[in-house]
Amino acid sequence: MSIKLNNKKKPLKINSFERINKINKQIINGHTDVNQLVPFKYNWAWDRYLSSCANHWMPQEINMQRDIELWKNPIGLTEEERRLVKRNLGFFSTADSLAANNIVLGTYRHITAPECRQYLLRQAFEEAIHTHAYQYIVESLGLDELEIFNAYHEIKSIRDKDEFLIPFIDVLTDLKFKTGNTKNDQKLLKSLIVFACIMEGLFFYVGFVQILALGRQNKMIGSSELYQYILRDESMHCNFGIDLINTIKMENPNLWTTEFCKEIEQLFLKAIELEYYYAEDTMPKGILGLNVKTFKSYLRFIANCRMKQIGIKQIFPYERNPFPWMSEMIHIKKESNFFETRVMEYQSGGTLDWE
Repeated sequence: MSIKLNNKKKPLKINSFERINKINKQIINGHTDVNQLVPFKYNWAWDRYLSSCANHWMPQEINMQRDIELWKNPIGLTEEERRLVKRNLGFFSTADSLAANNIVLGTYRHITAPECRQYLLRQAFEEAIHTHAYQYIVESLGLDELEIFNAYHEIKSIRDKDEFLIPFIDVLTDLKFKTGNTKNDQKLLKSLIVFACIMEGLFFYVGFVQILALGRQNKMIGSSELYQYILRDESMHCNFGIDLINTIKMENPNLWTTEFCKEIEQLFLKAIELEYYYAEDTMPKGILGLNVKTFKSYLRFIANCRMKQIGIKQIFPYERNPFPWMSEMIHIKKESNFFETRVMEYQSGGTLDWE
C-alpha cells in the first residue's frame, strides 16, 4: 500500500487500487473510490433508492379528461379556484427544475458515498418526472405555457421564494467551491437543509394541500392524483435529505455549532414569512374551506416537524396539524386508487412501505 499526501491539510489518501473497506467511507470529504458502490456502509440510502424505484410512475398514466371538461366549463370552477391552480403550477413548474439543477450540478459532486449518489441519481430523475407532470397538466388544460413557466419571474410571491433558494444553488454549483474545511462544509450542510427541509419539506407542502383539497371535493381529480404521486416522491426526498443531514452531523460534529443552529433557525423563519405571503397571494379570500389562517398554522406545524427531525429547537412547539388528512395522503399505498382515474398497479417490484 502506498500513501500520498496532496497537501498538509488533507487526510491520507489510500492508493486507488486498494480494495475498499466500508469503514473508510464518508458522506462528505471521503477518499474511497466513488465508482465502487459496494460494500455498503449506508444501507438506509440503498433502501431508499430501492423504495423509489418501486414507486415508479409516469404522468401519461393519468387520465386528464375530467379535468379538461371541468376547466372548459365556464362555471366548472370559480375564478378564485382557477387563480389558485395557475399560481400553484407557476411555482411548481420551475421549482422541480431548480431542485434537479441543485442535485446534478451541485450536491452530487460533493457527496462521496456512492450509495447516496445512487439515490441522488434517482431523485434527479424523479424531479424531471415532476416537471413533466406539470407540463402535462398545462398542456392538457390548454393553459398559456409561457405564462405558467415564466411565473417565477412575473409573480412576486413565487419569485421571492425562488430568490431565497437560488443563492444556495449558486454556492454548490460554483466550480471553485470545494469542501474540506469547516466553513465550506457548513455551506454544503446549510444548502442540504434548505433544499430537503425548507424547499421540499416546507414550500412544497402548502402547494400540495391546495391541489389535493380540490381533489377531495371531486375537482381536478387527474391533477390531484398527479400531485399525490409527487407528494409521495417529495416525502421520500425529504426523508432521504434528513438522513443525509443527520449522518453528516454525526460524522462531522464540529459543524453543528450553536451559531450554525441559529443561522438555520433564521432561515426557517424567513422561509415561513415567504410562504405566508404566498398563501395570502394564492387565496386572499379563502377557498375550498381553507383560509390563510389555517395555512399558516399548517406551515408552522410542518416547520416544527422539520426542525425536530434535524435537531433544531422548534419555533412553534405547541402548533397542531389542521390538515390531518395530508398525513393520510402521504401514507396511502400506491395500490390504493384514491382518485380513481387509473389502475394504480404500476410497480417494478417490492412492496411499498411509506412509514
